Amino acid sequence: MSQTSRQGALLTELEPVVAENLDRHLALAQEWHPHDYIPWSEGRDFALLGGEDWSPEQSRLDETARAAMFTNLLTEDNLPSYHREIATRFGRDGAWGTWVGRWTAEENRHGIALRDYLVVTRGVDPVELERARMDYMTSGYDSGDRTPLQTVAYVSFQELATRVSHRNTGKATGDPIAERLLGRIAKDENLHMVFYRNLVSGAFDIDPDATMRAVTDEVIRFEMPGATMAGFRKNSVIIAKAGIYDLRLHHDEVITPVLRAWKVFERTDLGPEGEKAREELAEFLTGLDAQATRFVESRERLRARMQAKQDTELAPLPQA
Repeated sequence: MSQTSRQGALLTELEPVVAENLDRHLALAQEWHPHDYIPWSEGRDFALLGGEDWSPEQSRLDETARAAMFTNLLTEDNLPSYHREIATRFGRDGAWGTWVGRWTAEENRHGIALRDYLVVTRGVDPVELERARMDYMTSGYDSGDRTPLQTVAYVSFQELATRVSHRNTGKATGDPIAERLLGRIAKDENLHMVFYRNLVSGAFDIDPDATMRAVTDEVIRFEMPGATMAGFRKNSVIIAKAGIYDLRLHHDEVITPVLRAWKVFERTDLGPEGEKAREELAEFLTGLDAQATRFVESRERLRARMQAKQDTELAPLPQA
């Protein structure tokens, strides 16, 4: 059987799992409305309508929160690309197609709400934001030659990573309104993660070796979908230094709990190919854990130096 035929057969076999989890998702998903989370009373006109254009002092967000909100929103903005990616791989018929539509509709709320919040509160420069949106959406997102199985494995991790990022960004803003909004968005992301995670569990039951290979591939080559946007690397450094999303969180709060849910290192149903993939995964995770530890230690040393410098600058001058 060719690789394409094998993947098509797997999608067909997973259809009942998709249908079951679609019903579960619809039963658990709570209706919410972006407009309820926006402090509209803070809004005012910009210069074109006789008001005042944006300036940095208008934002109540510090540099870290602005970088995180900016990056999170632009990532959400590329929804048309993500829709194309999953619609192409999962199809638009049956339970798969219904899920693709429902997921897209839910995700669309996130960009709407984040943009409304940032524009109304003047959290970031709206001109810079719009130019970046045009640039990023024009280039789009391309996941390459991922198979449907690899795609399901990838989004299991990516949805949880997005949830962690949104929640920690909300805390970093220091604004209860933003934290409440981002917490609400994070609930959506968590339900999406559970949906995809359950599909991978179903795939393990059908073809454990192929699924183990897909999981290993996606853990090793994982990167957030916004990685191709302009300024992503710079903003990611700011975000990591602040502890909003870093290697330690990626290892401990994203990769590890998902692998645990699949009982990856406890499975006894793997053949030679699956065992090889699992060994590669274990070796990679050991390196990732060590890299995460080095990053945290380096960050703590930097923070200590900065605190010592601040303490020195604030120390009283000696008496004459």
